[in-house]
Amino acid sequence: MAEGINKVILIGTLGFDPDHRVTSSGQAVATMRMVTNETYNDRASGQRKEISEWHRVVVWGKTADLVKQYLRKGRQVYVEGKLRTREWEKDGQKRTTTEVMAQRVIFLGGRAEGGGARGDAPREERPAYHGTGGDAAAGARRDATSDSEPPAPPDAFKEFSDGIDDDDVPF
Repeated sequence: MAEGINKVILIGTLGFDPDHRVTSSGQAVATMRMVTNETYNDRASGQRKEISEWHRVVVWGKTADLVKQYLRKGRQVYVEGKLRTREWEKDGQKRTTTEVMAQRVIFLGGRAEGGGARGDAPREERPAYHGTGGDAAAGARRDATSDSEPPAPPDAFKEFSDGIDDDDVPF
């Protein structure tokens, strides 16, 4: 039997500043709450309506550190990842949540769009970092490199190995 595909692609806006923490094993993890909006025409009323959907996105490793450094509420973000559902018990009640485990994060828009307005955001509208593998500092260094020298592309296959062991996951 063929394997299924678990892939999520979102372009949305951060509704809150990202939450950043470090696990007991020293692994950085950031949680973002982002909203996506879509509009449609209501056939009954003929009016244009908007639907907002909230997503909880979890980012690990060096990408989590860059999210902490550059992203703020109101910033537009592109996220690729996979859905992960987890369960736990709190006060005798079973709880469930479904999250997007980010495999690629691209910072969209410029500094003027809110977010990253501390003066340390990358000057280009390109992302500070793609993926979870490779040299995370390369994106942050982009601000210091000349425009005539493009950065070297990251290894395309490092994205498939995020280096996270199941024992590192805090839930």
